[in-house]
Amino acid sequence: MADRVGMALDFGAQAVRFGWFLGVNRIVDRQTTRLGADRNFKPTRPVPNQREMLADLRQLIAADAEAVGRGVIPPQELAPRGLPDHVGRLRAMLRDLPSALKRRADKDASTVKAVAEDQLGELPDYFTQDFHFQTGGYLSEESAKLYDVQVETLFYGSAQLMRRVGLMEIAKAAQGRDQRTLSLVDIACGTGRLLRDVRRAFPAMRLTGLDLSEAYLNESSDHMTGLRPATFMQANAEDVPLEAESQDIVSSVFLFHELPADVRRTVAAEFARVLKPGGTLVFIDSLQMGDRPGWDGLLEAFPVRFHEPYYRQYTIDPLDKIFEDAGLTVTNQQNAFLSKVVTCVKP
Repeated sequence: MADRVGMALDFGAQAVRFGWFLGVNRIVDRQTTRLGADRNFKPTRPVPNQREMLADLRQLIAADAEAVGRGVIPPQELAPRGLPDHVGRLRAMLRDLPSALKRRADKDASTVKAVAEDQLGELPDYFTQDFHFQTGGYLSEESAKLYDVQVETLFYGSAQLMRRVGLMEIAKAAQGRDQRTLSLVDIACGTGRLLRDVRRAFPAMRLTGLDLSEAYLNESSDHMTGLRPATFMQANAEDVPLEAESQDIVSSVFLFHELPADVRRTVAAEFARVLKPGGTLVFIDSLQMGDRPGWDGLLEAFPVRFHEPYYRQYTIDPLDKIFEDAGLTVTNQQNAFLSKVVTCVKP
């Protein structure tokens, strides 16, 4: 029987979270206008109105609350490190905004090269640039501290909600099994937001987080505070340092749209290589063209506003074929607001 009180509390918390980040988003919009940033790009494809987007987001919030009520996933945390820490990060984001907007106007995505000059020889060229025009790209401590508030502001507080649709798929893969025997690797784990929710749902599961950025791995490790720790590896998703057929579950969130097309295929093969037969891939990334035809204009506009050099090609890259060529069978695909969640099984 569903816990209706738990459902109501989770829905209410998510509504508060949405309202908070909607307000922050409006502040960012006002600053962007005041600073004269060019936002006049007109998509040629359809764009949803705000009512459509908010209605879809409400459905996502309701689905999360329903899963919490059934005990499938734990309630979402509003501010895992506390409100003062969260407010401090928001203020730091707003202080950084003018320089980020200037770089956007100048089409300058090179601050990462100054921040991580000593690491450039060890990292692939496609990674050493300022995605989203973030100061320091993905390689500075400051970027790691700002990433979550930046992406939640952009998506009206829904980024973690979209990840949690993947958490529900992980729960399905673990259903009826002894979690102490299960291993999961989150490839390109970033700041560890999905890993923290997985740990809260499955305290005994063996968890590994892999990322190219030492700064983001440190942030991810900090995110596990108060919980059983995960193992973290600084490594390239093109060459995962895990044995073949060693993982029951592979997860990957918002990675593919930041990879060149050939690298996506190499990484998909690594997903398949490390999975055990019968293992599950839970993949989350942006919508692609045609997933929501009335929303295609948003996908057209996104790489114009943000430095995303591989995004346009990602939106038309056939994910089904990429995964099938890697030896995986697609078992489910679903849209989750501005993302899509693809579940695959290794035969």
